[in-house]
Amino acid sequence: MNLGIEIGGTKLQLVTSNLTGHIDQRFRYTVDPERGASDILQRIADTIVQLTELPQNIGVGFGGPLDWQTGRIANSHQIAGWAGFELADWLQQQVPGAHVRIENDANVAALAEARRGVATGFRTVFYVTLGSGVGGGLIMDGQLYHGAAPGEAEIGHLWLVPPGVDSPGKSTPGQTLEQTVSGWAVDRQIRDLLPQLPDDSALKKLVLEAQRTNDTPDRLARFLHPAYEKSDPVARMLIEQIGSVLALGLSHVVHLFHPDAIVLGGGLSGIGEPLRAAVRQALPRFVMLSFQPPPVVLLAKLGEDAVPVGALELVMNHSKK
Repeated sequence: MNLGIEIGGTKLQLVTSNLTGHIDQRFRYTVDPERGASDILQRIADTIVQLTELPQNIGVGFGGPLDWQTGRIANSHQIAGWAGFELADWLQQQVPGAHVRIENDANVAALAEARRGVATGFRTVFYVTLGSGVGGGLIMDGQLYHGAAPGEAEIGHLWLVPPGVDSPGKSTPGQTLEQTVSGWAVDRQIRDLLPQLPDDSALKKLVLEAQRTNDTPDRLARFLHPAYEKSDPVARMLIEQIGSVLALGLSHVVHLFHPDAIVLGGGLSGIGEPLRAAVRQALPRFVMLSFQPPPVVLLAKLGEDAVPVGALELVMNHSKK
């Protein structure tokens, strides 16, 4: 049996599969950032003891930079307590003798979409995940591209506005892609706009209803698509703005690697076709003439299964040996 684990900023998933790679058990938990890494580790340990048999292979997609060769976590930008943690060693203590492989979560999602998702058949694929953070993964001929430890393809940390100095002794923080188009950043933009919206705004009505019923009232980006479907002009404006900023970031990927396909994944990609179309429309403006037309832009197919499936793919070949 193989075990795939997703450790993210908002959720923890553990799935098991047989040698065919199909998921046969699933465990999903909401992550409380206030409880830190120790709570996540305890949930993983508690779940492993519930399994009908111990896994022979464990693949992990982790939400942050790490050393894929050793399984040592560099840090997490969302959850405290991960810096320097030897995750591979810890998992081998939980399951002695298991083969463990750990990668950044965007990397494993990229692997899943390239091998078993929307981008099968493309030689070079760049995947961008738009979730609590913004990450990336590059697949070449079905294999992950690796840079020097502790990571690569961190597209979310591209500077859109570089940090600098306004005047002597006064610095300016700048702004990254992640700070602009992550799920949390878009939530904040919607929250700031709400007081300015008229009462008949579809977006405002959806948000206020969620707040009234306490239906995860802080996750506001999920209302952009239904509001867009109701012809809400602010929702349309925000989607076009997100698409344009994301296209600017992706233009650097095109100029550096010129992939055959770009895949949009993560929670914010749930906006769907309006977001894909906004990125596709904006991307040519930022790409040099020699690289026109730019790569095809696709919506991820695997949804919440992308990281768990990719984690299983990490150890699939090892399980067949």
